[in-house]
Amino acid sequence: MWELGGMGATSLSDLDLRKSGDRQVCVLVVEDDPALQRMILNYFGENNIRTLLACGRQDMVGQLGSTEVNLVILDLRLGQEDGLDLLREIRSSSDVPVIIITGHRRDDIDRVVGLELGADDYLTKPFNLRELLARVRAVLRRFDSGRAAPARDSERGRFRFCGWQLDCQTRRLTDPAGAPVTLTKGEYALLIAFLDAPQRPLSREHLLQSTRVHEDVFDRSIDVQILRLRRKLERDPSTPRVIQTERGVGYVFAVPVERV
Repeated sequence: MWELGGMGATSLSDLDLRKSGDRQVCVLVVEDDPALQRMILNYFGENNIRTLLACGRQDMVGQLGSTEVNLVILDLRLGQEDGLDLLREIRSSSDVPVIIITGHRRDDIDRVVGLELGADDYLTKPFNLRELLARVRAVLRRFDSGRAAPARDSERGRFRFCGWQLDCQTRRLTDPAGAPVTLTKGEYALLIAFLDAPQRPLSREHLLQSTRVHEDVFDRSIDVQILRLRRKLERDPSTPRVIQTERGVGYVFAVPVERV
């Protein structure tokens, strides 16, 4: 059962969901449930959000290719299609914020994988439409504040460690042989957190804040994120020399880092 949260359409009208330049926010909802589509469409419309609808990949690709979309709400359960595959496709060409929706509380793995693939937040069905709107606002706020990140990255310049090099302006990581190594958004944020504080123990809370991933899931998946990064940086991930576990604290980037 879907809930409006016991509030009228005017309750959030004061929370102006407009981008800079007074442009109306546009949200793409990728959902194959017509009833839920209509509820989100009507509720967001009452709160000054333009809403586009897609039932699957073909509709999604068409909407993203023809319209400036500010945020995507993506159901991971889309009949014969896998929402995680659609998320991978989005992330292969766009940094548009994505909120994923899962159908059951037991779908922990899907939520974790979705966040690791670059989703910005998640909700579990059934959810309150007021909460969905609040999460849309929060993600857009973080995204807008993060637009200064490229400037901060360019100020960082480049990092070097153990023959590796990370160019923050292009977000390009190369191994000691000069070969490029692809990083997900979460892996890049995690690596930056370590490089900004080398040879200092970092707590899970610090890493959580640095990566801006939903804390309920990230707290359970931080070890997975670390393992994925170790597999890319370490010769032998089972005996890590670069990212080491600091018992009772968290993790430490154990090698010297040079800023260029």
